[in-house]
Amino acid sequence: MEKQVPHPKSQIAVLVSGHGRGSNFQAIVEAVESGPGPAHVRLLVSANAECGAVERAGSHGIETLVLSPKQFDSELAFDEAIAEAIASRGIELVCLAGYMRKLTPEFIRQFRNRIMNIHPALLPAFGGQGMYGLRVHEAVIESGAKFSGATVHFVDEEYDHGPIIAQAIVSVADDDTPQTLADRVLRAEHRIYPEAIALFAKGRLSVNGRRVRVNP
Repeated sequence: MEKQVPHPKSQIAVLVSGHGRGSNFQAIVEAVESGPGPAHVRLLVSANAECGAVERAGSHGIETLVLSPKQFDSELAFDEAIAEAIASRGIELVCLAGYMRKLTPEFIRQFRNRIMNIHPALLPAFGGQGMYGLRVHEAVIESGAKFSGATVHFVDEEYDHGPIIAQAIVSVADDDTPQTLADRVLRAEHRIYPEAIALFAKGRLSVNGRRVRVNP
């Protein structure tokens, strides 16, 4: 049975961790601020005060909540704190942008089909636990694949497994290194992630099993 994805009330939360530059967060914010759609980045939640997205959020006047897992007794308690912060602000869409922690099943159930992630390869290939950053691009090059790309998907209980929303293809050049391939894939990420968010914000996505339909 086809299930309509809830229409957000212009409220998005972005989750980050690690020490990344925050470029996907920046791409989301710029696209939302410049576009005519109903989406609005309401909150940044970071597991690390030093990551680049925190500084970027400050420059855009976006509320930032820094929560360290060390403050909590368990992964469940940590995710419950994030879920409470999200729910209390009326947020309808959660976007992972360099969030390296596995969400608990309880968190995923609470926001089923309302959590998006971006992966730097064409899922279901080159995904799963441990496949992140340059490791993904190293694996692509070593495999001899002629194409890679980026995938936006809804998050479920398995790594890089949820229903696919959008993909972009990036050719693999003969002289590519993991870094040069990563640079081109990142540009594709910056394009399709905001596009997927806009489709959700306009109420145009519905989920039927593992398939996502883009409605007129």
